[in-house]
Amino acid sequence: MTLALGCIADDYTGASDLANTLTRAGLRTVQTIGVPAADLALPEVDAVVVSLKSRSIEAGLAVTRSRAAENWLRGRGAAHILFKICSTFDSTDAGNIGPVMDALRADSGDPIVLVTPAFPETGRTVYQGNLFVGSVPLNESPLKDHPLNPMHDSNLVRVLARQSRTKVGLIDLATLGRGVEAVRAKLADLAAKGIGAAIVDAVFDRDLETIGQVALDHRVSVGASGIGLGLARALVAGGTVKADAASALPDVAVGGPAACLAGSCSQATLQQIANAEQVMPVLHLDPERVVTGKDEVQRALAWAKDRIKDRTGDGPILIASSATPDEVAGLQSRHGRDAAGHAIEQAMADIAEGLVQAGVRRLVVAGGETSGAAVDRLRIPGFLVGAEIAAGVPVLRAVGMTSGDMLLALKSGNFGGPEFFSDALALMR
Repeated sequence: MTLALGCIADDYTGASDLANTLTRAGLRTVQTIGVPAADLALPEVDAVVVSLKSRSIEAGLAVTRSRAAENWLRGRGAAHILFKICSTFDSTDAGNIGPVMDALRADSGDPIVLVTPAFPETGRTVYQGNLFVGSVPLNESPLKDHPLNPMHDSNLVRVLARQSRTKVGLIDLATLGRGVEAVRAKLADLAAKGIGAAIVDAVFDRDLETIGQVALDHRVSVGASGIGLGLARALVAGGTVKADAASALPDVAVGGPAACLAGSCSQATLQQIANAEQVMPVLHLDPERVVTGKDEVQRALAWAKDRIKDRTGDGPILIASSATPDEVAGLQSRHGRDAAGHAIEQAMADIAEGLVQAGVRRLVVAGGETSGAAVDRLRIPGFLVGAEIAAGVPVLRAVGMTSGDMLLALKSGNFGGPEFFSDALALMR
């Protein structure tokens, strides 16, 4: 296998978003969970997205895992590596975007790295180095209050400079509008001044195409799925990849019970849960009981098994640990941010494992951290990427599992429309 593009994603839902974007752009794509084992059989593909759960862990560990993924991808012929991050640039002043970027740049020998979380299709744009969500700066949007990585500064030059060892510069929209050669010249000028990373403005889809073309001059880039789209289009336009990627997901129904798990506390997910209550049974976990003991997990599994049985084996049901920002803040103040987050993630993983053991073969998971915990527990080696449910969220068919076929959808908290859970299950036959 010789890859046209290798990608390292810092969480599982972001990896699904990127894999979906690459597939839509014409690349045959597989998403793996963690660095693949040497004997994992993969189909012939153009791109592999290695999913890591490294966004919110200790920075040194994130660097180690990212380097291991890079080594695996380089060993399969990947000339360019995209370090895929969240489109809201979720990262504290201690990392992990900066430290991982620094390590990958050092390994690659690149003098400077292009960085942009822009993805206009999903309302994420960068102008004068500031990240916007729709029409407002990130720090004025509801997305600023991520429970683990709050983002209260929209200026990405400042944000990245606080966590990187290198100087950070800017390629503004005016330069981008002058085309590929102007961007190349600006990058060379910044690099000559000792600047090792450049935030790149992007407001329109065409900006991503310019960025992707320039990024392929280098061995590493950093960004959200938007830059992945630019890279994919550049590979197709340059003839490296033929734009005839068939859907990697075989059109074979899986059937069996269906269930949904929601751990995100985003406004979008809270609304999606409220809408799901009109069409399926929904259980709201008590976060306090989750953090203080295992009883809530057993209650949830007993509740789920009764309802799956009562609904003739098809489900669907939904179990949610999601809470409002005020409720999350209260829980964190009582138990500590890390302890509370870890307890809820592990409880949701316990529930996912119990549901699969009870026969669930179609599983929808909302929330990046929740998705990561669930997939880790289920020990799924990788996925074939299938039909798109919503922007950035594809149907995934598990590969390498000994327990048989299984379909999943892994969604970042803010993704999807109001009826996301119903929309997902309609495509997961």
